[in-house]
Amino acid sequence: KSEALEVTKLAIEVGFRHIDCAHVYRNEEQVGQAIQSKIADGTVKREDIFYTSKLWCTFLRPELVRPALEKSLKTLQLDYVDLFIIHFPLALKPGEKLVPKDENGKLISDSVDLCHTWEAVEKCKDAGLTKSIGVSNFNHKQLEKILNKPGLKYKPVCNQVECHPYLNQSKLLDFCKSHDIVLVAYGALGSQRIKEWVNLNLPVLLEDSVLCAIAKKHKQTPALVVLRYQIQRGVVVLAKSYNKKRIKENIQVFDFELTPEDMKAIDGLNRNIRYYEFLIGVGHPEYPFSEEY
Repeated sequence: KSEALEVTKLAIEVGFRHIDCAHVYRNEEQVGQAIQSKIADGTVKREDIFYTSKLWCTFLRPELVRPALEKSLKTLQLDYVDLFIIHFPLALKPGEKLVPKDENGKLISDSVDLCHTWEAVEKCKDAGLTKSIGVSNFNHKQLEKILNKPGLKYKPVCNQVECHPYLNQSKLLDFCKSHDIVLVAYGALGSQRIKEWVNLNLPVLLEDSVLCAIAKKHKQTPALVVLRYQIQRGVVVLAKSYNKKRIKENIQVFDFELTPEDMKAIDGLNRNIRYYEFLIGVGHPEYPFSEEY
C-alpha cells in the first residue's frame, strides 16, 4: 500500500495508461488517489486512463456483483472503470474473509453458476459502471460455457491469464483469437519470487539463456524482450514492478522489434511452467488449470 501511490503516479508520468488492479490486492484506495492526483495536475484526463478492476471469488453470487463493483468505485473515487473482470472462476464462501478456510486450512467453496455471475456483470455494463467486461483465469471450457449461454448479451472482451515464454498459452491464445477475445498476460516477467504464491524451485524466467542472448543482440533487457514478444503476438501485456528504474525501462518496449527468428526461438521455450498454480483451489469443481488450456 505504501508504495502503490508513488509508483502508480510515476507509471502515469512515464507514459503508462493501462492500470490493472483488483479488490483483492487491497490497494485500490492508493491507486485511485494516484490517478486523481495525476488528473488534478493536468498530466492526464480520466478518459486517457484505462482502468481494470476485478470481481473477487467471494462476490460471485449474482446479488453481490454490483455492490462489489460499487465499493471498488467508491474506494477509487471513480464514476466508472474501463474494464471489470471476474478474477477467478472459483466461487468462495461470501463474508469478510477474502480466502475463507475451514479448520483444516481447506478453502470453503460456494456453489454458483458462473453464467449467473456473468449476467450480473452484464448488468454492471448496462448501468454504466464499467465500459467493458471480461474474465480472468478461465480455461477454454469455462469460456465456452459463457459464450454458449442462452440469452448472452455481451461476450467477454478478454481473458487475463498467466502468460510468458515458459507458459506461452498458444492454444488458449488461438481459441481466444477465434472468438475475438483479447488475451491479457499477467506474470509476463515470470512472477515475483514470493513463496506464498510461487514455487521457488522453478527456474527464473529472466535468467533464461535464449532470452538473454536475444536481449544482448538488441541491446535490450530480457524483461523488455519478453514484453515485446507478447505485443508482437497480439497479447495485451501487464508489466508489474515497484522499482522506479524498471518502470521507466518497461515503457521502452516500443523502441525495437523482434525478428521472426527471435519470435520462433522464444516460442520454443514453452515448457508449461505455471508460477501461479493457486494449488489451494485444486479440489474446487471449477479449478481451471486441470485442463490443458
